Amino acid sequence: MSGQGFRVVITGKGGVGKTTITSLLSHLFAQRGYSVLAVDEDPQMNLPYALGVPAEDTELIVPLSKNLDYIEEKTGARPDSGYGLMLSLNPDVSDVVERFGMKGPDGVNILVMGTVVKAATGCLCPENTLLDAVMRHINLREGEIILMDTQAGVEHFGRALAKGFNQAILVADPTFNSLQVVKHAAELARELGIPDIHLVINRVRSPGDIRKVNQLLTGFEELFSGKYFIPYDEMMIMYDPDVRPMLSEQSEFVDGVRELQMTLEMHGLMRN
Repeated sequence: MSGQGFRVVITGKGGVGKTTITSLLSHLFAQRGYSVLAVDEDPQMNLPYALGVPAEDTELIVPLSKNLDYIEEKTGARPDSGYGLMLSLNPDVSDVVERFGMKGPDGVNILVMGTVVKAATGCLCPENTLLDAVMRHINLREGEIILMDTQAGVEHFGRALAKGFNQAILVADPTFNSLQVVKHAAELARELGIPDIHLVINRVRSPGDIRKVNQLLTGFEELFSGKYFIPYDEMMIMYDPDVRPMLSEQSEFVDGVRELQMTLEMHGLMRN
């Protein structure tokens, strides 16, 4: 299966478990023989920990958005240096994964981007220019399953996602605020042309949670390709931050993630 590939963006309100789900999906795909690239775009940068990278190695990672030497090498300008007209708007970043990616457990490749800076201003700063170029490069990579763990919303990627990311996972828990976030994110994902949008309701504790979610989503159901209710499991706390041991345990939570993984695989292969 190593020759097959597709791209999935994962987002949702902070603290709803999207990094845990991204990590488990990465290991599940890798264990099925896929080449996996897990990209961390969340400002908290917790994905390497969740994937099982030792803390002493994770703490040495410099995200691309703060790698001043690489930004200057590729764009011709150093952040906050008065770059003026010398900024290269189409830098060659084809070496980014090989130079700055790291190999994690199960052979998962990991790339820590850091967050897009000054997104609301639309500035042509070196940091944004580099990360935009990395996004374009990731979209062109073949033969990999790329899972990108992001901050809430997808608007900070502009049109870049539409060129290569055909699936989105929007993670929420059974609370009003987190459901508001995924409703907005789903609308943005549709505007970007992402066809398959999977809603994951994490930490479900009772049938009442399911009823509450369905009530709050009334009128928005058409935004989602599918909806998954994943039960709360104390193991998420027990094994935090490295969630790999959960895969060998009997768990309805893991069963729910496995079901999601199978759906992603089916949709991804259908669109290849």
